[in-house]
Amino acid sequence: MQHILIADDNPDITDVLAAYAKKEDLVPVIAADGEEAIRMFRQYNPAVVLLDVMMPKEDGYEVCRKIRAKSDVPVILITARGEDFEKIMGLDIGADDYIVKPFSPSEVMARIRAILRRMTKKENEQTSENVLSIANLEINLEEYTLHIGGTKISLTKKEIETMWTLASNPNKVFTRDNLLDSLWGFDYFGDSRTVDSHIKRLRAKLDMLEHPNWSIKTIWGVGYKFEVDEDVR
Repeated sequence: MQHILIADDNPDITDVLAAYAKKEDLVPVIAADGEEAIRMFRQYNPAVVLLDVMMPKEDGYEVCRKIRAKSDVPVILITARGEDFEKIMGLDIGADDYIVKPFSPSEVMARIRAILRRMTKKENEQTSENVLSIANLEINLEEYTLHIGGTKISLTKKEIETMWTLASNPNKVFTRDNLLDSLWGFDYFGDSRTVDSHIKRLRAKLDMLEHPNWSIKTIWGVGYKFEVDEDVR
């Protein structure tokens, strides 16, 4: 059975989430502070991690950074405030999702199911299907890397997935809802601003290097597309 690490200093929250996790056939591992969360992560190698942002000793952001430096295991941050800058910070350091308190435990489990389904699907894909090259762009979904003209661009896991979805469908327009469904799953309960935030940060990183033959275009009132010159397709 798979383990789920639940890190929060509020036992009322961890008890409820643990009970719901067991119904999903997940084995809950509880941590009351950031340092304990790191120890538990190393010991149990969980399939998914829930991290409260405001924890003693080390906060959720720092724990997420340390986990992400060693692993691409799905990480969901739990925040009490829900301000945009907190969400953006969490996504920038590699979190896969965020949940704002107060929350529904059923919603949390729905998001976890969606994440684990996507992880299982990726694990079943063949390596040969996980490399995409267009002009000076190369995306390797097996290694979660992106290069422009041979130079590696440092992107988060979700930014790689966003770029892969767009670039593997050149000149196809994706609505924001399309991208939410594809990247966060049908069970995602967020809003389209999540997509806009990701695209904005992704563009800023990609634009550090020249890529004259392709770009991410905004289709106003609709969504986004990966636009590529016809002669390089």
